[in-house]
Formats: sequence, structure tokens, C-alpha cells
Amino acid sequence: MVSKITDDAVQRLRERIGVPRPHGVPPHYLLPNADAFRHVAEAYGDDNPLWCDPSYGPTTRWGGVIASPHLVGGDTMIGEDEVTAIDPHLAELMKGDPLRGVHAFYSGSSREWWNPLFPDCRVSRRNALVGVHDKPSEFAGRSVHEWTAEVFAVHGGPVLSAQYLLMIRAERERAIEKAKNETVEIAPYSDEQIDSISRSVATETEQRRGNVPRYWEDVQIGDSLGPLTKGPLRVTDIVVWHTGMGMGLYGVKALRLGHAQRQRVPRFFRPDSLNIPDVQQRVHWDTDWAKAAGNPAPYDYGRMRETWLIHLCTDWMGDAAWLWKLDCQFRKFNYVGDTHWVEGTVRNKFETDDGAKAIEVELSARNQRAEVTTTGSATMLLPSYSAGDPSLPPAPGGATTCQEVLTALAHRFAAEAP
Repeated sequence: MVSKITDDAVQRLRERIGVPRPHGVPPHYLLPNADAFRHVAEAYGDDNPLWCDPSYGPTTRWGGVIASPHLVGGDTMIGEDEVTAIDPHLAELMKGDPLRGVHAFYSGSSREWWNPLFPDCRVSRRNALVGVHDKPSEFAGRSVHEWTAEVFAVHGGPVLSAQYLLMIRAERERAIEKAKNETVEIAPYSDEQIDSISRSVATETEQRRGNVPRYWEDVQIGDSLGPLTKGPLRVTDIVVWHTGMGMGLYGVKALRLGHAQRQRVPRFFRPDSLNIPDVQQRVHWDTDWAKAAGNPAPYDYGRMRETWLIHLCTDWMGDAAWLWKLDCQFRKFNYVGDTHWVEGTVRNKFETDDGAKAIEVELSARNQRAEVTTTGSATMLLPSYSAGDPSLPPAPGGATTCQEVLTALAHRFAAEAP
């Protein structure tokens, strides 16, 4: 097993760019309906009627209820694989991991949205490696930034969205970071602190713009978004998260289906205190398992904080606007017991090549220890007094199919390579 990044391994990885392959985990929602839209939004604490109330949607520019941006994409929630098997001619190329033995860290996510998802639409999905950036790292020696894209489209069109997942492949293990995690102390809250947080949370719906347009002309650089208060995080919140989102990339199943999964991937399981095999994912809701992994408490998924950034943006921009792009980086863990304040600042406003009125915001999520655990940015298209509601943005390169989007993305990431 290799533990060093070599030129040959990087080249073999790059030869896979743009080659579609099966995802492997079926979608949680094969035919997402209005109930699915509501369940997903409520799973991250968002009851915006635009995605939760079918009677409200017809009063908006969309003519009906639409899915929240988070549902229109990742975490295996939607999308049937367009490619169900690797081309036999490419089997040798796609066999194994050229960087096997090199540590892999899920570091961030970027997303784009081009069209809304309406109820009862079947969605297709196609994924491929789109970028391999070779980078030196003071912390980890040589490292590789490995970008994988998933593209989603309604059967027969249009293309809906894409998400790009950043996996950092590093030569050295993050032992120092792990030691820091073990020293984190999550202090109990006083009754006064809980009351203060509750008052802050209660203002959340007051910040929702809803059917009152936020016009581009009225936005100024330096304007603030939020904060939204999220927490204190409970194991219950993680359980509710799964009720809407499903079990994610791991495809965890119950009872007989769980036994069958253990036969397929035995290394994903280990025995609990009763010698019952259970999934490694249990670190997200079991204190003892989390501590055995070097953490002081169970912890969330980075994707959960991504939804909080989305929630902040969609509440602030209003129903007539369009969330076009969002990216985020996960800097630290979010533990059970942590409270986060999610906020943003307008950093730029501009007109796109198509004449749309756009603004860019800088985003962050900060916990009660004053640690910024998540950073990011977003681009939104706002209505304007002169042009009315914004038009939807085109997919990269004007693509109309998932494969065309993947091809355009591979060119984009190649151009961005250092």
C-alpha cells in the first residue's frame, strides 16, 4: 500500500477525469414529491412555505411549491444513475485507487443551481472526477485536491444542478489536529444561556424575506446577513436530520438489510459493547464511539452546516430571487452541545454577461467557543426595479445534458489548476 503521492499516481488519476461511473448508492427519493420537499427542509430547521406549503407556492413567481436548494443535489437524496456500469474498455483504467494508502479528508463542497425542481419529477444523475490539482502543503507534505462532480437533471431535461466535492489527499496523517480535538471541552449551559439562545432562535422567521422582494438596487456592499442561531446541537437534531436526508453516502440499512450490508462491506462495521456489529457512522450519535475516534462528543456532518448557509441565503434573498452558487469549507468539527451563529456580509454586486443582477456574499458559521468551523461564499441573482425577476442562469457552456455539464466542468477545473 502506497503512502506517498507520486507523479505516476497523479497522472493515472488524471486519466480518469470526465469518465462517468456509477454512484453506487440509490436515491433516497426516487420520485420526490411535496412531502419530500417539506421533510428535507424541516430536517435542517427550515419551514419556509416556498418549499413546505403547497398552497403558498402558486402565489409566487414559480407557480407552485419547489424544492429547497439543498434537496436539488447531493447526499444521495435524488438522482438515478445514468451510467449503471463502467465501460468494459475503461475497466482497467478505473480499477482501484491510484492514491491508495494516501489519507483522504473531505474538505469542502461547491454547488450550482440552474433550474428549480418541482414535485413528482424523476431525476437522473451522472458523476465523474473533474479536477486533480497537485499542491504542496506545509502541513501534509505533497497533497492532491481531488474534485468530483455530480450533475442532476430532470428526465428529459432541464439540467438542474451540480455539486463538486473536494477530497484532499495528503501524505501525512492529521495527528496534530486529532490531538487538538481530544482537548475540546463542551461546557454545560446555564439556564440563562439557554434562554438567551432561545430568544435569538425565535427571531429567525422575522429575518425571512419571503414574498417581499429584495431588490438589487437596495443592497449595499457591507450589508449583513443574519445571524441565524443553530443549536445547541442535540443527538435528536442528528436523528431528525436523517429522517429527511436519508442515510447519505453510506446507505445504512435496518435489520435484515443491515445484515446484508455487513456481508458486502464488513470493514464498515465493528462490534459495540454487546459485541453487536454496528456501522462506523455511529460516531455521529454515540458518545463512546465518538471518543474512541478521538473526539469529545458525537458530531454533525459537514453537509448539515452547508444547509445552514443555504438557509441563511434563502431567508435573506426572498422568494423571487435565485441562489445560483454556494461553496463552503469545513474547518472544524461541530459537536453535540455546540451552538452556531451563521452570518454573512455582502462583498460584491455586479451584472452578469446576461444582464442579471448578482450579489456575492461571504459566509461563516461560528460556535460558542468563538471558533469559525465553516466558511463559504454564495452568489445570488436578485430582482431589480428595472428588470423585474431574475432569469435563471445557464448551465456551464450552455450544456443541456448531464454529460455535457461534466465535460464543461472538466475544462473549467483544468483552467483553474495551479
